[in-house]
Amino acid sequence: MKVIIFGASGMVGQGVLRECVRDERVESVLLVSRAPGGGHHAKVREIVHDDFTDFTSLADEFAGLDACFFCLGVSSAGRSEEEYRRITYDCTLAAARALAPGNPALTFVYVSGEGTDSTGQGRSAWARVKGRTENELLAMDFHAYMFRPGYIRPRHGATSRTRLYRLMYALTAWLYPVLRRLAPGHVTTTEHIGRAMLAVVGLRGAGPHILHSREINQLAA
Repeated sequence: MKVIIFGASGMVGQGVLRECVRDERVESVLLVSRAPGGGHHAKVREIVHDDFTDFTSLADEFAGLDACFFCLGVSSAGRSEEEYRRITYDCTLAAARALAPGNPALTFVYVSGEGTDSTGQGRSAWARVKGRTENELLAMDFHAYMFRPGYIRPRHGATSRTRLYRLMYALTAWLYPVLRRLAPGHVTTTEHIGRAMLAVVGLRGAGPHILHSREINQLAA
C-alpha cells in the first residue's frame, strides 16, 4: 500500500503516521508538508511544498497511490469564515483534485469533526465549511470516507501544535476513562484513527462513508 499524508505534523497526523509506519501492509508513506520534520523512517519520504492551494507541480509525485489520509486542519477560533474556508475547503479540494486523475482506485480519508453540517444551513460557520468540504469530496471520483471524531485522546507522544489544545488535553486527560464509559460513541484516540484509516482502504468504497467515533473505534479493533 502506498500512502500520502497531509498534516502529519498535527496531533491526528502524528498518530496516523505512526500507524502507517508500524503496519506491514504499508510499503511507502509520502508526506506533504509546509516545513520539514516528518520523515524519520526508511519508508517515509517528505516533500516540502509552499502553496497548499496549488499542487500541479507535484503531479508526477502524486501518481500510483492507494490512499490519501488528509489530516490537515486548523481551529476556527480567532479566524474569519473566509480565512477558515481558505484553509479548510480550498486546501483540501486542491489536494483532492490533484490526486484524483492519476489514482482511479484511491481511497481518500478526510478528518472532519463531530457536529459537521452537511446541509449548509446551520449557524456554525466551521460546521458549514466542513460540511461543504465533505460533500465535494464524496462527489469526486475516488473512494471517499469522512471521519467525524468527537473527543480525541492523543496517544504515544502525539501532541497538538496549538498551545491552548495542549493545555486542554493535559487538564482533561483524567476524563477520558470516564467519557469512554459514559459516552463511548463520542471518544476515540489518535491510535484508533490511524488504524481505522488503514482499515477503510480495504473496504474499497463499501460501507458507510461518514464515520463517527463509534465506527472509527470498531474499525480500529
